[in-house]
Amino acid sequence: MPSEKVPFNRPCFGGNEYLYMGQALERLHISGDGYFSKQAQMFLEREIGTAKALLTTSCTDALEMSALLLGIGEGDEVIVPSFTFVSTANAYALRGARVRFADIRPDTLNMDERQVESLINERTKATVPVHYAGVGCEMDALNALAKRHGIAIVEDNAHGLFGTYRGRNLGTFGSMATQSFHETKNFSCGEGGALIINDSTLIPRAEIVREKGTNRSQFFRGQVDKYTWVDVGSSFLPSDLLAACLLAQLERKETIQSTRKAIWESYYRELNRWAERYGVGLPIVPKHCEQAYHMFYLLMPTLADRQAFIQHTKERGLMCVFHYLPLNASPMGEAQGASAGECPVTETVSDLLVRLPFFNNMTLAEQQRVIEGVLAFQPKGRPHPLLESRKNLATE
Repeated sequence: MPSEKVPFNRPCFGGNEYLYMGQALERLHISGDGYFSKQAQMFLEREIGTAKALLTTSCTDALEMSALLLGIGEGDEVIVPSFTFVSTANAYALRGARVRFADIRPDTLNMDERQVESLINERTKATVPVHYAGVGCEMDALNALAKRHGIAIVEDNAHGLFGTYRGRNLGTFGSMATQSFHETKNFSCGEGGALIINDSTLIPRAEIVREKGTNRSQFFRGQVDKYTWVDVGSSFLPSDLLAACLLAQLERKETIQSTRKAIWESYYRELNRWAERYGVGLPIVPKHCEQAYHMFYLLMPTLADRQAFIQHTKERGLMCVFHYLPLNASPMGEAQGASAGECPVTETVSDLLVRLPFFNNMTLAEQQRVIEGVLAFQPKGRPHPLLESRKNLATE
């Protein structure tokens, strides 16, 4: 095994992170909503084009805020894709809602908009599309459904910051959207997130919910002479130290995104012929989507091939990993009334998908090692029928 491993992810600091964090310490305000928090929020508002961005301690917290703001509770239902991180479902289950699981499209691996309507009933309060790998869901269809049935949309945009759908920024379609700044994301402060608010009527209450249910933000703006407990809420504010680190990363938006684009395109170009030869699926990006270049994945012909590939690359010092397990087949999914077999595309994709190393300061030598390791692997299984069908389902 090579002495130097190529990790799946590596936190990258190439700008003013240390400078800004030092300045945050000098300002003697390292709790929430300090100078750097405000600067980072204004950056997001300007670049995304949204009414309000509020930094949170995680994308999970942003999702939980959305549940509070929508008044989700016992007896309500929320529709999420089965192929997503547990936080997408947990945020609403915590409020007592029943989570309904939609299957995904075989091409983009996003929530299958054609299946959502069958899950909607009089108890449905919201649907939560996840822009998987930073490729936009079919938001035209989902917005039309939401409008027709009077339900809210919350975009889980943890993967998709600065991606677009038909020329419009991801995160601007729903009444709210959530962002992640975890260390595995394109822009990171270790742990962090943001709630993007497009419906301006939600902003006053969002500030209260985020500040432990108090009107503290109004107090600091001089709108009230003292602040008190006025609503439910929690402590969702990140330290200004984290915001300082995040701002430095956001300011390098163009450099970071162009670097990740080059890495993604190199993987696609170098692996395309190998993938065709062995029946391996590569990412599909519809022409009307500009992806965020968050990850690069392969869909192996069989589960046995996927497991063999992970072992093959591990022996070469390359950290390749699988992704989500189907939420509908999980113990908590079953407690929500779901069961295995309800989301067949999700369950198949979960068995076949493997992610390649991908991080902002990946060197050409590191990527070449990964590419050589992939090309040296020869899948032995017959490609799953889903891999052929996804080519014909790609959105126009």
